[in-house]
Amino acid sequence: MVQVVLPNDTNPLGNVLGGRVMHWIDLVGAIVAYRHCHLPVVTASMERLDFHYPIRLGQIAILKAFLIYVGRTSMEVMVEVYADDPPTGTRKSTSTARITYVAIDAQGRPTPVPALRVITEEERRRFDDAKRRREAEGRA
Repeated sequence: MVQVVLPNDTNPLGNVLGGRVMHWIDLVGAIVAYRHCHLPVVTASMERLDFHYPIRLGQIAILKAFLIYVGRTSMEVMVEVYADDPPTGTRKSTSTARITYVAIDAQGRPTPVPALRVITEEERRRFDDAKRRREAEGRA
């Protein structure tokens, strides 16, 4: 997902508001979960959000989201946010987040989702890390 940073996205310092970044992260994460299960999804938790670097007015925010874990009804999505500065051609990592979404049926109840196909070693590592983390938290 790509967003041009406009004045109404920023604070008086010219940096994108943290809440705006959170909104973009939630949107792109929900799209990934929705495309996986083809069902409506709701945000269950944002377990981690780290801001590493500000995104400035006039820059382009690039959000990359990917599924890292799928349970019975839930999906965990990792989102990486970058600031692209067209005049200089530089790109910096600005934020990372992990969000859990739950698929719901027509009555708003959690409903099963398809399993995640893990193909690469990196995907397997992320899946196993998420599974261990969720088990340690009692959410597996």
